[in-house]
Amino acid sequence: MIQNKTPIRVRYVETDAMGFAHHANYLAWFELARIEFMDALNMPYKEMEKEGYLLPVLGANLKYKKPAHFDDQLIVICTAREKPKIRLKMAYEVFRGETLIATGSTEHAFMNPEGMPIRPPKKFVDLFAQNGANE
Repeated sequence: MIQNKTPIRVRYVETDAMGFAHHANYLAWFELARIEFMDALNMPYKEMEKEGYLLPVLGANLKYKKPAHFDDQLIVICTAREKPKIRLKMAYEVFRGETLIATGSTEHAFMNPEGMPIRPPKKFVDLFAQNGANE
């Protein structure tokens, strides 16, 4: 299992008329956490794209437990529990302090620029192995 923690500060623009962080923002926060996760692994998205590897989202799910509000300081924990094959599965937990306010996951496919599924770069798989991800 590999994890990375990304701090998020809820901006005013991210709230709705009820004063809650709008539900769509959680997917953007997941994306930010995923990018930070890749950077922490020393395999930035931008570098993978330059090498011809794309990671489109195949699916996403979210479960809202408590609302976030303007100026809340959140932590998004992004976790990969297994080494990637053609697909990469990521799990997310969003905390405000000790309170879990949302959970979710995304599933991605490694594709080439022509849209064909491909295996992940060897360097990426090796980084997962070095950092303790399971088979």
